Amino acid sequence: MPALLHLDSSAGPLEHSVSRRLTARFARAWQARHPDADYRHRDLAADPVPLIGPGYASLGIRVERHGAPVPLADVPSFATTPSEHHEWSLTHPLITELHAADTLLLGVPMYNFTVPAALKAWIDRITFPGAHTGRLTATRVVVVAARGGGYGPGTPREPFDFQTPYLRAWFTEHLGVPDAGLRFVHAELTRATDIPALTPYRDLATTSLGTARTTLTALARA
Repeated sequence: MPALLHLDSSAGPLEHSVSRRLTARFARAWQARHPDADYRHRDLAADPVPLIGPGYASLGIRVERHGAPVPLADVPSFATTPSEHHEWSLTHPLITELHAADTLLLGVPMYNFTVPAALKAWIDRITFPGAHTGRLTATRVVVVAARGGGYGPGTPREPFDFQTPYLRAWFTEHLGVPDAGLRFVHAELTRATDIPALTPYRDLATTSLGTARTTLTALARA
């Protein structure tokens, strides 16, 4: 049965967040296509994943020193302190939740040229060193990347886009998501309606948003 894990990371509410509205659009279309499927939504801003602590680091170092990847079920046997057991209890459910989904939907606004801290906390926690977390070779990943300015190919600010390259590297190199299974849908110039300096680009912003909406609906129905 298909399963969708939907993650939002915008600090803004739905009415102010382009990424939230776009991921909601995908989720509605996906659920209409798969009415009986498993759907899970996690709001990483409203319900933050705890930052990793010293117990996470010490347990991860010990597991990694083992050499061969350690099965998830065996990780607790490496824990020696209550802190390490606690860190693993926060981590393991997130890893299993991710691997239960065959589609991962991410809402990612650009903050300071990269991803929000709320999303980075989730990434840091599920990237547990030394554990055999498997490879997401059969998982489809849809990243909705919203940016207040213009960072697309050929723009003056393209070199400052640390959002897309970071996520592409993490998904493909660490999690094994194939290029064909990783889709980025960008909404550019989302602040053109309220920042005076971006006013000349309102038409481009409208076109970018319209393209993002159409693309996401098609992806959800595929």
